[in-house]
Amino acid sequence: MHYFENLVQSLDFSSVEATVLRVVAVLLCLTIHETAHGFAAFFLGDNTAYSQNRLSLNPIHHIDWFGLLMMFTVGFGWAKPVPVNMRHFKNPKRDMAITALAGPISNFLLAILIIGCAKLIFLFAPYSDGWNTAFEWCLYTAAPLSVGLGLFNLLPVPPLDGSRVMTALLPNHLYYQIMRYERIGMLVMFALVFLGFGSSFISQGIYWVYGGMLSLFF
Repeated sequence: MHYFENLVQSLDFSSVEATVLRVVAVLLCLTIHETAHGFAAFFLGDNTAYSQNRLSLNPIHHIDWFGLLMMFTVGFGWAKPVPVNMRHFKNPKRDMAITALAGPISNFLLAILIIGCAKLIFLFAPYSDGWNTAFEWCLYTAAPLSVGLGLFNLLPVPPLDGSRVMTALLPNHLYYQIMRYERIGMLVMFALVFLGFGSSFISQGIYWVYGGMLSLFF
């Protein structure tokens, strides 16, 4: 019994709380991102995501465990890709680019919404440990993570969303050739992440974008 009491007393519950809050933020950002892809594709004529129950705010439907680990450890990652069938689009290249952009845009809008919630807490919530934790979670965890996820996915490296937008500007024969090499692009992306290339660029981007969003409210 004394051993159990000593064990409980030795636990750092503040770090446990921070870990749980970060996991919640990661799941929220990834879920909104992937659901936005699915809804964009659905409204453009492709019901593949709908038929596979991916138009859902349940994070379990969207989790890619390795991408979740990367998001949690380095601040940017990915979820399980939403299935899209380009043959259902009226204009495949354009509509694929719009579907791809929906994810990062949703993350930027989510970040603005979260910062807005922090502003409301700042203005109207009575001071307490609980409200202070919520305020800090909004400003220092959830909103920056959402911005980071949006910016990371705008990188023009297949299969990230930015590559879908960039390649939509190419002639058809080049577009479909690049689409065939998405797996190689995934390997390149892994290498860039693990070697740290581009991390300072993304961090600087998060600083500027997030700072601009904060200036709208504070």
